[in-house]
Amino acid sequence: MLDDASSLVSVIVPIYNAQKFLRQCLDSICNQTHKGLEIILIDDGCTDDSPAIIDEYAARDPRIKAVHKENGGYGAGCNRGLQMATGRWVSIVEPDDYLDLPMYQEMLDFASTFDQKIDVIKCPWTEVSLWDDPDTTLTAPCPLASRMITSEKPFTLKDRPTLIATHPSIWSAIYRRDFLNEKGIRFIEYPGAGWADNPFLIETMCQAESIIYLNNCYYNYRIDLPDSTRHHKTKDLVTRPFDRWVTMLDIMKRIGVKDEGIIAAHYDRGFTYAYGAEYDDGVDNPLVVENEKRIFGMMDPRIVERMSELPLVRLRRYCELMGRPMPRHAVLARSAYLLGSAKATVDAFGVGKVAGLTVRHGVMTVRDKMVHNKQ
Repeated sequence: MLDDASSLVSVIVPIYNAQKFLRQCLDSICNQTHKGLEIILIDDGCTDDSPAIIDEYAARDPRIKAVHKENGGYGAGCNRGLQMATGRWVSIVEPDDYLDLPMYQEMLDFASTFDQKIDVIKCPWTEVSLWDDPDTTLTAPCPLASRMITSEKPFTLKDRPTLIATHPSIWSAIYRRDFLNEKGIRFIEYPGAGWADNPFLIETMCQAESIIYLNNCYYNYRIDLPDSTRHHKTKDLVTRPFDRWVTMLDIMKRIGVKDEGIIAAHYDRGFTYAYGAEYDDGVDNPLVVENEKRIFGMMDPRIVERMSELPLVRLRRYCELMGRPMPRHAVLARSAYLLGSAKATVDAFGVGKVAGLTVRHGVMTVRDKMVHNKQ
């Protein structure tokens, strides 16, 4: 709506022992070109120098509200911020990430070009890799940036289900606060980080009646360092991705999601989590296999067999564990999907984006094969 460009944004930063990058994060928020911010910093029982940094910034910027509390986890911290927020819009920022300075202004300017009331403004993000060494740090647009174009009108998830098939990335969107309150959307308060962003993604995207997408990367997200998630030491860490996927499926059932495209996108996420578990903890790990069977058994095989977006190696894994034959036309359907995707990307972005997408697919295929061929 027209007055969105000047509206207040409540920026919630749940913080736990983030002293190394916290100043960079807070500077990128405080120096936004959009000055109408309410900055809520939640010290979630930090044991490092983060509380002192929070108080330092709060003392010099009256827009900052500092909260010091006992540790309750990411979800509890975000909920505390949501309870305090008064802005029209709500943003979640993780304390080891940082923003490009025009982020909020350009997202709100975009929203102001529409007459309708918008529930969610979504953008892609920049992936920051190898960040432990400044000499090797790399940045690149996330895959979503080459899959979607800027929307010309508001839409729902049914129109763009890929929004729940990629990384949850709840921080590269801003949410109308009244929408969150009307739908009763809050974070599940798991201990620690707990992957609480996963259920929040489904709650917001599946219930939003008006989403807009601006294909600019403003949020800089530090991805996991290579091998930093390998060989989990507890059962909970191995099964967490599967547990969250089941919770998300339960939310979809509660909300009443029936659209096959949305369901298939969630299945796609399940296959991604299964692959990640295979890579991190071993393709023959009994706990991984048990949980793959658990989530695969919850999937409608008719939908899975129609998922041409699914890499063949992942479809083959599904069929092996479920005791099903490979679909007769799987290779042909996959080839047709890749050709169609390439054409659509050329039409939308040009040849350069297609080349990048092809390389991504090739790397993913090679890595999948390496995982399944090892040992």
